[in-house]
Amino acid sequence: MPVELFIARRYLGAKRKQAVISVITAISILGVAAGVMALLVALAINNGFRQELQNHLLGATSHVNLLEVDRGQGIENWRAFLPRFRNAPQVAALAPALYGQVMISGPLQAKGAVLKGIDPAAELEVGDLLRRIRQGSLEDLKDGPGPPGIIVGQRLAGEVGLRLGTLVTVVSPQGELTPFGPAPSYKKFRVAAIFDSGFYDFDSLWTFTTLKAAQQALSLADVINTVEFKLHDLYQAEAAAKEIERLAGRRYLTTTWMEQNRALLNALRMERAVTVVTIGLIELVAALNILVSLVMMVMEKHKDIAILMSMGMRREQVRKIFMLQGTVIGVAGTAIGLVSGYLLSWLADRGRWIHLDSDIYGLSYVPFLARPWDGVWVAAAAVLVSFLATIYPARSATRIAPVEVLRYE
Repeated sequence: MPVELFIARRYLGAKRKQAVISVITAISILGVAAGVMALLVALAINNGFRQELQNHLLGATSHVNLLEVDRGQGIENWRAFLPRFRNAPQVAALAPALYGQVMISGPLQAKGAVLKGIDPAAELEVGDLLRRIRQGSLEDLKDGPGPPGIIVGQRLAGEVGLRLGTLVTVVSPQGELTPFGPAPSYKKFRVAAIFDSGFYDFDSLWTFTTLKAAQQALSLADVINTVEFKLHDLYQAEAAAKEIERLAGRRYLTTTWMEQNRALLNALRMERAVTVVTIGLIELVAALNILVSLVMMVMEKHKDIAILMSMGMRREQVRKIFMLQGTVIGVAGTAIGLVSGYLLSWLADRGRWIHLDSDIYGLSYVPFLARPWDGVWVAAAAVLVSFLATIYPARSATRIAPVEVLRYE
């Protein structure tokens, strides 16, 4: 063991003439630990919210959407149009879709909703929202005799008063054109399934049916208005969208999941930055405690330092003693903070300690996701701040003149 580290450890463990130095040292370790733990927990909450929201959003929406914007009448001959994208870079799957705003009229009340016409097999390849069916089956959605099937969200079903097999009226303002203007269209559907995504907006607004039934409800011909794409790498959405636009032609426009949720993602990014700055101030306070404790220790040990220097210890070695001492304090506090932060995040996420109102936040509990990389850079930052706090006291120790200190001893 190097002599500098040996002396630094002895100084940390030795009894003090002034108990306040030991108290400040203990507070310094706890301060570093508290800062590391608080920052890890805060980042785990931010990561958890981002991951959960991203999973829910991408479970219901595709990575890239292709829209026809030139005439606004939908994509005709879409069956011959889709194959041109199957070999596009990054495209893992694609599905046709027809969106429309409708009114759902049930036994209790009527409510506005989004009607999405889908190809069930293709929809499962693009998103996983319909994998979260709690009642009924996707198989019951297929066209057959009687009213077509419809899948509704759990909250929408509760608000409108729907159960499996219930007949519901779908009212579309995009009805047939009459001499007196457009008239709303009315179509009966049968509730085939009820899904629960855990995300308020989807569970309270979205409904699914087959493309044929959606076209009939919206009084449209055999058209779609969206082609949805799932990518191999969702973070390559912008590059993939440009290639899809090139293959589609000038009449079409793409939107990505990042563009659709830009405000939410920017808010989470800003929250993360603010969290790092505000909670990082705890580390600054801990660093000041380290500085104070080392300054007081230099004042207490000035005779010991003078003796060591008179015995031949170089000033660089004396400086290293106090730098190592402060670094050891930082490392000890960082280790305690890392263990506490990861343990607390794991327990809070597993036990779902903090509950939320899903009507407001879209989630029923606060998710915690502590990532290993966060622990690496938080620990590095904490140790670096602790080291920087040692520079001034260590330099002060090297300015001690052994002759002046030991003259009257």
